[in-house]
Amino acid sequence: MPIPYKSFCWNLGTTSFRTKNFNKTIEQQLLLLNDFWNLPKNKDAVWNGNNSVQSAYYDYMQEKGFVEGAAKNKPKDAREKTSGLVEIGLITQDRHLTESGRKLLNISLEGNFDDDNAFQIQKDSMIFTQQLLKTSSVVAGYTVRPLVVLVYVLSKLGSLSFQEFMYLLPLCINQGTTQEIIEHIQRLRFGQETIEDVIFNRIIEMDNYQQAQTVFLENAVTESLICEIGINRKSRNYDKPYYLLYLALKDVFLDKDISKVPILYQATRSISNTAGKYWLSLVFNKFSEKAIIANPEESLNDCIFSSVQNETDLKKAFFKVMHVNKTKATLYDYFDLNRRYFKLTDLILFHDDKVEFDLIPKSFFVPIADCLYLSAFESHNDLDKVTCLEQISPCLTINEAAILDGINHELGTNANNLVSAREIIKNERLRRFNLLIDRLFTDDKIQDLLTAFQTRDDSFVQETVTDNADVPTIFEYILGILWYKVSERKGNVLEYMKLSLDADLLPKTHAAGGEADIVYEYEASDYYPQHCLLIEATLADATNQRRMEMEPVSRHLGDYLIRTRNNNSYCIFATNHLDPNVISDFRLRKNATYYSRSDQTYTQVGMKIIPLEIDVLKAILALGLTYKDLYKRLDEAYQVEGLAPVDWYYTYIKKAYVNLN
Repeated sequence: MPIPYKSFCWNLGTTSFRTKNFNKTIEQQLLLLNDFWNLPKNKDAVWNGNNSVQSAYYDYMQEKGFVEGAAKNKPKDAREKTSGLVEIGLITQDRHLTESGRKLLNISLEGNFDDDNAFQIQKDSMIFTQQLLKTSSVVAGYTVRPLVVLVYVLSKLGSLSFQEFMYLLPLCINQGTTQEIIEHIQRLRFGQETIEDVIFNRIIEMDNYQQAQTVFLENAVTESLICEIGINRKSRNYDKPYYLLYLALKDVFLDKDISKVPILYQATRSISNTAGKYWLSLVFNKFSEKAIIANPEESLNDCIFSSVQNETDLKKAFFKVMHVNKTKATLYDYFDLNRRYFKLTDLILFHDDKVEFDLIPKSFFVPIADCLYLSAFESHNDLDKVTCLEQISPCLTINEAAILDGINHELGTNANNLVSAREIIKNERLRRFNLLIDRLFTDDKIQDLLTAFQTRDDSFVQETVTDNADVPTIFEYILGILWYKVSERKGNVLEYMKLSLDADLLPKTHAAGGEADIVYEYEASDYYPQHCLLIEATLADATNQRRMEMEPVSRHLGDYLIRTRNNNSYCIFATNHLDPNVISDFRLRKNATYYSRSDQTYTQVGMKIIPLEIDVLKAILALGLTYKDLYKRLDEAYQVEGLAPVDWYYTYIKKAYVNLN
């Protein structure tokens, strides 16, 4: 009888739906499903077991631009694109929106993501928190709630490294394994164990791995035996390359035939994906075939195979490394997915190779973690329903006093109510944001990003900042940071940037979008009057450099001037490409009257709109100009009369900065 594959870890979602702009994509998917079922032809359609309906939904996603290309198996692709939302209770098994899914969709459509809750996280993040606290997986016959397990482990250990989070946390599938993993991590941190040891000790407790090891040790090694004891979850045939790897390891390490080292290198390279990389780094210290051929013996690492004395030793070592590397490869594949789902809650920070609670969640969850843990290994009946925290578990009832105590203890403050605590948290977030800027967004890095915005190297932008926001949103974010530096880091830039930020203070994009500008507030000084600066950030299309829309910019500024009656306020329009008609429109606004759309009120002055291309922004940063310098320069340029708009821009803006050195 074949040795069965058994799952050894939990994971959230599916690797087939590991997309960029995760928040936005979930919201778009909910809207697509809602609209799809509202089509008259789909009124009585049934999803489950109906390939034609699933194919129709794939076609609908394609029609709406949600997927590109053409899937070979449309029903399968449609199922995979939606299965993650089933798992966290936003849609039912037959792909209709649940109460929770509808509430999240309504938040997105209204564009109201306010953080009006005790955790001070956005409304959508609170929905995800409630859903993930209820979400469970079934692993090897055990039911486990991943977020509850994470809460418990963090309460005991304080934080996890990325490797601990990636390779060990998902192995916590019941009370016994969870306590073992916590103890293993503690020993790991003192150098008493390795991650590989922990993984092997965990999987070898499973009867299928025990059976496989026994069969392997008691029989002569053949290709079919290797495929059998590999316990591949897809097809045993995928493990055929391991047979040649075993023979090469035997030649080199047991028979001491150094001439076979290049063959061992090729056999290692034949192991696909991440597992092959683990094998390569274990056995070799060089990764160039030419270098290995030149110095075969020196290219070998001192590793587990170096000390084998007989074939039994070799088999034991091979079996361990084979399955540890396979397990690590699976866990590595799930790491990004698990992180994306947990980040939806905005409870957890992922930074500096550390996974830990954000401040308020830590103050709330640590005291009640033991109580909450009692439900960690049982399912919740109301996954599809909108539930407040205390309905999920009585111990999740908000305790303001406990939260205040936690905040004061963590920060050394003495806030006596949540209102004063909110101000303390704002200051703490700003402090963290400044550290983030110092670490990730140096002047040189911002220059690199500005260049990438110019050339529309979107991959570089998202790899450098985050892939949970689209590039136009990241442009606003980086522009906000740049202007914060120009303003000598005065004011609370986190409030000035009208963006959604995650717990790590990186931007995220919502399907409904949001305010498209930055509103920077300046108090009166010796250099300028009290005013607000609206910064509009727009990127031209990457392929045809189509004209920017002019109307929203003047409308935003005009409405702002009428509402605030501060005639000193003005707007900067930042972009990677300026159309001459955009420049002309903005200059003509200097002498134009803007009327309110609701009544007959109007601006008492013309609108001051200064267009700046990215080249100018790069020059401002490189020259180290501060806002004290810029305000006067830009105002003097604005006051110039007599030049055609395009001539004015190139003379008093572009040449004045780009060629100033």
